[in-house]
Amino acid sequence: MKLLENKNALITGASRGIGKGIAMEFAKQGANVAFTYNASAEAAKALESELESFGVKAKGYQSNAANFDAAQDLAKQTLEDFGSIDILINNAGITRDNLLLRISEEDFDKVVEVNLKSVFNLTKAVIRPMIKQKGGSIINMSSVVGVKGNAGQTNYAASKAGILGFTKSVALELGSRNIRCNAIAPGFIETEMTAKLDEKTVNEWRTSIPLKRGGSTLDIANACIFLASDMSSYITGQTLQVDGGMLT
Repeated sequence: MKLLENKNALITGASRGIGKGIAMEFAKQGANVAFTYNASAEAAKALESELESFGVKAKGYQSNAANFDAAQDLAKQTLEDFGSIDILINNAGITRDNLLLRISEEDFDKVVEVNLKSVFNLTKAVIRPMIKQKGGSIINMSSVVGVKGNAGQTNYAASKAGILGFTKSVALELGSRNIRCNAIAPGFIETEMTAKLDEKTVNEWRTSIPLKRGGSTLDIANACIFLASDMSSYITGQTLQVDGGMLT
């Protein structure tokens, strides 16, 4: 039995990295996958085909999760195309790193808008349908930086910490409707983005982690499968740190 058989999932920012990894593993577990992408229609089409090869329905939507109206339209279109939204994964995110002394107002606002306001936009868009269908699982992608803070990332840390407070509040509001809301706080995850970093820096990261390795997109996807499936039916309002023991 596949853990997400016949469930419909909406995943933001899934054309690469962690989002793509989640989409792939969800399809393997039987979930139909609606996903958003930012720019490359070609990459989105390729991902659709990959997901469909697991015998599920898949569709990519070019949509800006940070725009309120676009998020409402996305949820409406997904409902029309898939019939329900059982799982929402708010994964879209960006960084604009700089020391607070140097950071611009624009870079602060942009990161908060894409990382935090998008979570509000999409969650608000799916809660009515989830209430109507008497259940759902919302998973918000935070970060260990949102738990601990990080020099040079005041904007990113503020946005990711905001997600944690938002997650707990949604869990309290919607628990009685059988809608669960949890957050995942990834640590150092090795993706296309980290591949561009200096090898010496990456090795320093790895050795500082108790499990002595960076995480993979599969590590995050597996945590998402758990929180999206009925295995976690009594878990809500929690932050699952998937960090190899980094914050222990």
